[in-house]
Amino acid sequence: MCGQGSCCGHHGYAPWRQCGPGVCGPGFPFGPRFPSRQERIAWLDEYLKDLQAQAKAVEERLAELKAAG
Repeated sequence: MCGQGSCCGHHGYAPWRQCGPGVCGPGFPFGPRFPSRQERIAWLDEYLKDLQAQAKAVEERLAELKAAG
């Protein structure tokens, strides 16, 4: 962890940016880094997989509750 929670993917923000000394926050040496098209696509693919896994877990829990009721 970089300690600069506002820019890093592991904090839920701008997951395409890289964390580390001099990268997050005011120490960023070359200005903001914007994600490439490929990085955005990769991030969205991972995000979609995560959402699908969450939806599946909710569906399974709902089925358990209905079966028990």
